[in-house]
Amino acid sequence: MNAAQLLGYPFKRSGRVAAAQARLCPVAWPQARDVPLCVDLDGTLIQIDTLHELLLATLLKPRCLWRLLGWLAQGRAAFKQRLSQALPLDASTLPYNDRLVRYLKAQRASGRRLVLVTGADQRLADAVNAHLGLFDEVMASDGLRNLRGAAKAQALVERFGAGGFSYVGNDRTDVAVWREAATGAVVNAAPSVARAAERATRIDFAIEPQRYFWHALVKALRPYQWVKNLLVFVPIFVSGALDDVTGWLMALMMFGAFCLTASGLYVLNDLTDLAADRRHPTKRRRPFASGALPVAAGVVLVPGLVIAGAAIAAAGGGLAIVLGYAALSLLYSLKLKEQPLVDIFALAALYSLRLFGGGDVSGHPVAPWLIGFSSFLFLSLAAVKRASELATFRQGSNRRPARRGYIGRDRRLLETIGIVASFASAVVLALYVQSSWALQQFARPEWLWLLVPLFLLWQCRLWLATTRGYMADDPIVYAAKDWVSRQVGCAIVVVFLLGLYSPESLLAELWTRAK
Repeated sequence: MNAAQLLGYPFKRSGRVAAAQARLCPVAWPQARDVPLCVDLDGTLIQIDTLHELLLATLLKPRCLWRLLGWLAQGRAAFKQRLSQALPLDASTLPYNDRLVRYLKAQRASGRRLVLVTGADQRLADAVNAHLGLFDEVMASDGLRNLRGAAKAQALVERFGAGGFSYVGNDRTDVAVWREAATGAVVNAAPSVARAAERATRIDFAIEPQRYFWHALVKALRPYQWVKNLLVFVPIFVSGALDDVTGWLMALMMFGAFCLTASGLYVLNDLTDLAADRRHPTKRRRPFASGALPVAAGVVLVPGLVIAGAAIAAAGGGLAIVLGYAALSLLYSLKLKEQPLVDIFALAALYSLRLFGGGDVSGHPVAPWLIGFSSFLFLSLAAVKRASELATFRQGSNRRPARRGYIGRDRRLLETIGIVASFASAVVLALYVQSSWALQQFARPEWLWLLVPLFLLWQCRLWLATTRGYMADDPIVYAAKDWVSRQVGCAIVVVFLLGLYSPESLLAELWTRAK
């Protein structure tokens, strides 16, 4: 098996690197056994920058925040040491570069000496080595010496002599190390860094970065979640003001404001849940948890998206509601999601704020019956979301998902709350259908009776998917992908239009518009 097969991806084919790669084969490995292979950690062996993640974790912990300046005054090495002591990272969940790990295992099997050399603190480096079990030696910052750039090069020369080692790195600061190395390797490096490495030493091989940045960025914004923001159009629809162009335009602005704000808050949620997501079987593939996006990008995205959303909301007259939504979402991400029962009521409130936002800016306020109906409906959807998260735990288990206030045995309670809320929403809808409000607003209100079984069928469908373990994410997102839910949604729209216009007037209206 050659090196390309071990790494699983083609090498970069340009200049010296291509020639070096042509020489890299299993036959050449024994010749390199006497030259230790020294491997960088941040951005090379793992896909993230541990210092940035530790800083982010500190910013999210007010009790540690006030200590930062004092730690920084002690020097960079001491600063890293204090951070790693206060907020240790779990080495078993870090996003490792699988291609490089496979290569290192092959090198170790061939008898080559491996050394982990990093600017990260010794505590973290030792934890990584204990988890991987690959390295014969670990060199790292020790609270006094910051092992980065020229300092790392000097330490390696002192340990192995000039030209007595090979170095694997990714950063511009690694150029100083490559100059002292016999050979080198480039991993996840920018093109300019790769060229500088080629000028500094002979490059044995290069692993190109996976070019998924823009795809990961879009994924982090979760555009599929924007389907929830369609709730801003519901007040116009149920009021029968389908020809209110101004109202639709104002609601469209609110839709955009909620999309931007929600995306910013989803990014914040991912940043606060990094450790929990990396322990989750599917969430560990999220952009920030997997290292596809650096946390520094998230720190910039959060305020940028929220400010842009607030600006659009202010232009449309819905700033107060969007700010309230942002404040509640922030509180939910930081604390409320850990409080049992409080969390599902907070989720229901976030759904409702979208409804109120659309009604406020469009000039069609949310009717009392819609408040009652949507409150029970949204509570049921929130319970679906939480119950689905507990689906992987045994019913009587005392285990709990990370950053959640529930244990496995709470699933039955959540299912009961959600199913009761579903039927309560159907009762409220039935009371509305026979009310004087419906008689005044609709030409043929008797058609509206079909809405009751349709909504109930849809909610029961969601609960069936939840109990069978099919509900992998948010119920609204699941419904958008589920063909039965889409068919029910179309039937609801048709029934509503039939009640609003009556079949004869609806056909006449459609014929008029067609002509």
